[in-house]
Amino acid sequence: MPAKQPIAVILTALPLEYDAVRAHLRGDIKELVHDDGTRVEVGSLEGSPWALAVAELGEGAMNAAALTTQIVGWLRPQALFFVGVAGGLKDDVEIGDVVVGTWVYAVHGGKHTPEGFNARPKSWPGSNRLVQAARSAVRDLRELRAHLKPIACADVVLADDRSTFADEIRRTYNDACAIEMEGSGAVHAAHLNGQLDALVIRGISDRANRDKHQADASGSQERAAEQAASVAVAVLRKHRPRGGSDDEEGPQQRGDSSATYGGDHIDFRGGTFHGPVIGKQTGR
Repeated sequence: MPAKQPIAVILTALPLEYDAVRAHLRGDIKELVHDDGTRVEVGSLEGSPWALAVAELGEGAMNAAALTTQIVGWLRPQALFFVGVAGGLKDDVEIGDVVVGTWVYAVHGGKHTPEGFNARPKSWPGSNRLVQAARSAVRDLRELRAHLKPIACADVVLADDRSTFADEIRRTYNDACAIEMEGSGAVHAAHLNGQLDALVIRGISDRANRDKHQADASGSQERAAEQAASVAVAVLRKHRPRGGSDDEEGPQQRGDSSATYGGDHIDFRGGTFHGPVIGKQTGR
């Protein structure tokens, strides 16, 4: 990839999720290997300025957090996604739908007391820039149903909607529309890296109930992974790299290095100061 080309990273947990995203890579696809062995494939994303790196991390939030931190420090991306499949938690979210995580909840924090479990939730919002790009992108994707809603993340596979754990999710995180295993680790790592835009996107492959094995056997995971990957790349095509502008002839955008002068006002938009800096000349 060109040295100055902005890079986005899409992380996955499972081979079928990786394959669904990799199918969107174009150009001269290269495999890069970190000194510690982590591998990504990098290509271009048609219809966008982005170089796109794809990685398969394996399952679990702790694993996702550690390897996301490593990949971010290595590739220095501007945008990061975790993309894959999930179980649906709402009756109006159907198998094959896609949930874009406006929030990601880490659901295991809490305290067990004689009176019951007191939740101590941790949560991270999806990047506003990516959520806004997602709202725009899904309007154009007439062939699928997408929901911009919270996602719950737990290091368990939920396959019983009558379990105590399922009841806990409904009570404490009752606006969550999907449950999965890695998103909280990835977005927490992105949050610790400051300006990195991050978003979790999940295709619904089952209803997180006792029929999960039947849904998986029907090929629902492959279809859900493909739908989630399609939404992720549509979002990325809408999302603009930092410092860019959609209208070069329009008003100055953040990142424009030009300055304007008017009397004792100097406008440093695009520099360290965003807005007018007012000085006063004095005699010596």
